[in-house]
Amino acid sequence: MPSKEQGTLTNQIRRFRFEHDEMTQQMLASQVGVTRQTIIALESGKYAPSLLLALRIARAFDVRVEDIFQLVEEP
Repeated sequence: MPSKEQGTLTNQIRRFRFEHDEMTQQMLASQVGVTRQTIIALESGKYAPSLLLALRIARAFDVRVEDIFQLVEEP
C-alpha cells in the first residue's frame, strides 16, 4: 500500500509583507489577483494555496516558494 504523507503547511507571508515596506494584505492581494480575505486565510493557516497562487506570492516577494511555504511533516 502506498504511504500517505502527513503534514501541515506553514507560511511566512506576514513576515515577508512587513519586510517589504510593510505591505498591506490588500496590496499583496491586488498584486497576486485574490481578495484580501484570501490573504487573511492564508496567513492564518486556514487555506492552502494552489500552486499557481503560491508561485505568484513568491514572485511578488522575489523569493522561492520554499522561502514562504514550508511543509511541517508529522509522524
